[in-house]
Amino acid sequence: MSAPAITIQNAYLRYRDHILFDDLSFQLPAGKTTCLLGPSGVGKTSLLRMLAALPATPDTQQSATIKTSDGLSLNNRMSYHAQTDLLLPWLTCLENTLIGYRLSNTKNIAIYQQAEALLTKAGLGKALQKYPAQLSGGMRQRAALVRTLIENKPIILMDEPFSALDSITRLQLQELTAELIIDKTVLLITHDPLEALRLGHQVIVMSGQPVKFSNPIILNNNPPRLLTDSQLLQWQGKLMEQLAHASEVTA
Repeated sequence: MSAPAITIQNAYLRYRDHILFDDLSFQLPAGKTTCLLGPSGVGKTSLLRMLAALPATPDTQQSATIKTSDGLSLNNRMSYHAQTDLLLPWLTCLENTLIGYRLSNTKNIAIYQQAEALLTKAGLGKALQKYPAQLSGGMRQRAALVRTLIENKPIILMDEPFSALDSITRLQLQELTAELIIDKTVLLITHDPLEALRLGHQVIVMSGQPVKFSNPIILNNNPPRLLTDSQLLQWQGKLMEQLAHASEVTA
C-alpha cells in the first residue's frame, strides 16, 4: 500500500475567542516526513487532530478539506501517536503494543515476533509481560512508539513521540523510527530543532494568530542524519532564528 500525498485546504480553527487557523492550507509530500515546530499553544496538536479526524473539544469550532493524491479515504490507512501514551492498564506491554491487531482480531505469530523484536530494540525486552503501572514514563512512551510503528500504516501522525526520553535513548529511537517510516507519509510534531533536522525531509515552523507557515527547510539527504552532518549544522542556526521569531509574533 503506497503512501499518498495529503493536502489540507481552508483549515479553520476557533478556540473560544481566539482564531488559530483561518484559511490555512499546506501539503504533506508522499512518502516523506514533515516536521512541524512552533511555540506552545500555536495549534500544532490541533492540526494533527484535524488530520486524524478526532472530534473537536466543546470550546472549539473547526473545519477543513483534506484530500489525498490517490483519491482514497484516510480511513484505516493512518496510525496516530498522541502526546500521552494511552496504554491500557489491564494489558501487558506486549499486548498494548499489539492492540491494533487485537481489535481487528488478527492473529499472526510473525507479528508477535516482530513486536517482541521491536520492543527489545527499544530497550523493553525485559518488560514484555509488565503492566503499564510497572513501567516508567519513558518506558511507557517507548511502548507507545512501538505500538504506532508496528501497525505499518502508510500514513503516520506523531505528536512529540520522544519527549520523555533521555538524550541517548532519544537518538537511538530516532534511528529506529527513521528505519521504520521509510516511504511513509509522516507528520511529526516536535519542540526539538535538532530532532526535526535529523528526521525530516521538510521542516516547517508555525507562528502567529491566525497561524502562518514558514517557508519549508528542505533537506535532500536521507534521515536519520548524523549529528555531524554538514547540512544539519548549516540549517540549525537558521531554524533557531525562525523559532525565536515565531515566539515573538505568537506571544
